[in-house]
Amino acid sequence: MLCENPPVDEAVAMSRGAARTKARPRRRVSVAGVIGELLITAGVIVLLYVVWQLWVGDMIYGAERNASGAAQSEQWQQEWQQQNPQAVAPTPGATGSDPVTAPPPVMAEPGDGEKFAVMRIPRFGSDYAVDMAGGVTRPRTLDPIGIGHYPGTMMPGQPGNFALAAHRTTWGKPFNRIADLHVGDAIVIETEAGWYTYRFRTLEYVKPSAVEVLLPVPQVKDAPAETAYMTMTSCSPMYAMTERIVAYSVFESFTPRTEAGPPASLQAVS
Repeated sequence: MLCENPPVDEAVAMSRGAARTKARPRRRVSVAGVIGELLITAGVIVLLYVVWQLWVGDMIYGAERNASGAAQSEQWQQEWQQQNPQAVAPTPGATGSDPVTAPPPVMAEPGDGEKFAVMRIPRFGSDYAVDMAGGVTRPRTLDPIGIGHYPGTMMPGQPGNFALAAHRTTWGKPFNRIADLHVGDAIVIETEAGWYTYRFRTLEYVKPSAVEVLLPVPQVKDAPAETAYMTMTSCSPMYAMTERIVAYSVFESFTPRTEAGPPASLQAVS
């Protein structure tokens, strides 16, 4: 037989359980507990920021850097074609097999944060095209633009030391693969006038205080500069600033912007 109300014994047990539940004191929230929860939340936020800064953000920044450099290159080419309407435009992506070379034009030193060139390194991929600007400060050049030129050092193609700096991690990390360069790899500096081709020679690791790498002849004091060098500097090891990694290259040739197109040095490497 069904009953609408529970048996007496069951009803008594339920009432006693309810009484015990009501009598149970509420847990007090301590100051230490609140601080602990805040610290955990802050830790999660910091972790998410690190993930963004070192991986997700880097991918986005890197793509932006390459897109900006490619756009600048295209703009220079379009301006040249407008000034030379009779010239036949080179096939997109093509590079000349026998580049026409000429004496490198002398460039004025750029101001702090002033863009003046685009770096291309076939070893780093065909899409690698990073803007270069004057100065090596983080707020004006290295973080927002990419590659910075040490003030007072030479400009591309000129005898002496053309010295540069860029991040190896974060902010698009333009020099992330600097240790992957092979002897003889082309490092091409594209400007409005044409392409300056350098060839990589060697790597060196130095202390942050080793300013001798910026001398006209790197690491050699009071030596007359008869060769055009390029010095690329970045932090070492990864995610630290204990040392500096330095890549040295030697100038090979200047290819003026003509209907022949970019130099053969921009061809992909295996």
